[in-house]
Amino acid sequence: MSLASASFDVSATDQYAHDWALVDVETSGLVARRDRVLSVAVVTIGPDGEQTEEFSTLLNPGCDPGPVHVHGLTAERLRGAPTFDQVAGRIGAMLQDRVLVAHNAQFDYDFLAHEFARARMWLPVSQRLCTLALNRQVDPPTDDMKLGTLAAHYGVPQQHAHDALDDTRVLAGILRASLRQAAQLDLPLPLVACPPRAESRFTPQPPKTPCAYRNPGRLAPGGPLRQGMKIAITGDTAHARAELVGRAVAAGLNMMASVSRHTSVLVTNEPAHDSAKARRALAEGVPVIDEHTFLLLLADVRAGTAHEATAAPAVMTAPAAPATAPAPAPAPAPAQVQVTEPESATTPVPEEPVLPSPSPGAAVPVPRQPADSVGSLDKPLTGHRVLVLGGVHADAVAARTRVVELGGSAAINLSASVTDVVLLARGEQDRRMSRITALELPVHDGHWLTAPATINRGTAAVRAQEPQVLPRGGVTDLPVPQGRSAPDWYITASWAPQADCEIDVVAFLLDEDEQVTFDEEFIFYGAPESPAGTVRLLTGGPAEQTIAVDVASLPPATRKVVVAAAIDGVTTFGTVGAIQIGAAAGNSGAPIARATLDAATTERTMLLAEIYRRGPLWRLRTVGQGYDHGLDALARGYGVDVAD
Repeated sequence: MSLASASFDVSATDQYAHDWALVDVETSGLVARRDRVLSVAVVTIGPDGEQTEEFSTLLNPGCDPGPVHVHGLTAERLRGAPTFDQVAGRIGAMLQDRVLVAHNAQFDYDFLAHEFARARMWLPVSQRLCTLALNRQVDPPTDDMKLGTLAAHYGVPQQHAHDALDDTRVLAGILRASLRQAAQLDLPLPLVACPPRAESRFTPQPPKTPCAYRNPGRLAPGGPLRQGMKIAITGDTAHARAELVGRAVAAGLNMMASVSRHTSVLVTNEPAHDSAKARRALAEGVPVIDEHTFLLLLADVRAGTAHEATAAPAVMTAPAAPATAPAPAPAPAPAQVQVTEPESATTPVPEEPVLPSPSPGAAVPVPRQPADSVGSLDKPLTGHRVLVLGGVHADAVAARTRVVELGGSAAINLSASVTDVVLLARGEQDRRMSRITALELPVHDGHWLTAPATINRGTAAVRAQEPQVLPRGGVTDLPVPQGRSAPDWYITASWAPQADCEIDVVAFLLDEDEQVTFDEEFIFYGAPESPAGTVRLLTGGPAEQTIAVDVASLPPATRKVVVAAAIDGVTTFGTVGAIQIGAAAGNSGAPIARATLDAATTERTMLLAEIYRRGPLWRLRTVGQGYDHGLDALARGYGVDVAD
């Protein structure tokens, strides 16, 4: 089968023509640094779309094969199969000088990188393409982005799900169809650079045990230590630092690598020691004691208050209706999205009021909008996805805000789900206009947003359920599927491709004091996973990054996960434009909620969203608050020890 099509020949376009190596692995678990590859398949395709080579094999992992009910690979079937190092040379030759393609490519890439490292070899891949990320850009009208769902949508036959070779053959058909769609929309491919992976990156790091107790505050003069107090040490000590830390942790204290306003006490034998910790303690008024006093106090650490363990409801049939503030009128207002609209992007977005949570097992209404519904008179753009082109920054922001007010969703890139285009000043000069004309999308001027009549979507792509559209400051409960534990939530940020800057998405795991418990709870490109693996940074392309959160496994100390973005250098978010946020259950789920966030003009860091506990539930809140300072200042504000 060729990439060429009678209606659109993508093989003639260099942007979409590469040597491809399509890969699928079946594994004994989900953690690449710990689990092993059980089977692997590689199919190579040339720039013309023709298959050139195929290879697949079972592998003997030397360990328990894990969830046999998923992959069907028992220890008996794997006995006698080659080990990975025996086939690494063959696989490496097929990957050499090709773009690695996989569905959820970071998963397959990470597993292969670890297996090659164990074999004392380099994974010969310099670029990868994720078909999940590509289809998130294309945005076909499917209920999710699973391999089988996309195969059915694109008419690709699937014989044996979770068979590595069959999945790879299916992936080949999905890639061909997705490339045709991307070419029709003139979308840049979300290629990810893959620098060589050092072996030290694959050495498992023992996770630090989170402190089980809440911070009771600062050490009072002459008072005792209490479990949960945050303790920092600086300077030379008579006892080994590891011994002091070990004894303190065993006593229930929370040992920190930095000093913040929430630090209970700083331990140092040199009160005038010119260290960053000592200077910060002086500035914040943190008590200072010497090592001898600290050891005496360690002998009698008083009991602390344990973090409250909150569990999700046992059964919820749908997302909880987002809370709203109490209405001033005597009659209660209907449930809706809680909205807080500050005057500017630098104005803090306040927390919504505490409200009663639904009882376990209660049926709750679905907040997402049925795709086939027609907008009401006050929300005529319900179900519409509108792309705004042109205009100065302030005018484009106002137009996208108006789209949301009218019930629509504001797009940032051209995709298959775009239903309307609004042209502001010089919008007709946008390079995407030729594609928009060819696709015969409705084009309007800015006056159309003043009071558009109720409009049908026509023949635009339609899903069974459209994502709930959240404004800046909007809040929604994250649902728990019936009879199952809370899923991993994937918060994906995307933006228009940038030629002059790079944007980094980061996350902070925060306690009751809005501080990290320890520095490793700052997730960024240099440390893309929390110690326990509950929060991970995933890269789907140069204009898309995802924070994955396993809410069911977060420690009780974590009350909130903050997702932010930062630009390195002088470029600001005013130049970048809008950032789109999508929240989905699982890495291939369709988003249940979506927001388009516009920063102001000079911000270099931006808070995008929060996942936080509210009673037995977890909630998502869009933020959209920007700051002129860099990522280092933002991290220090959350208690991360950032070297000057």
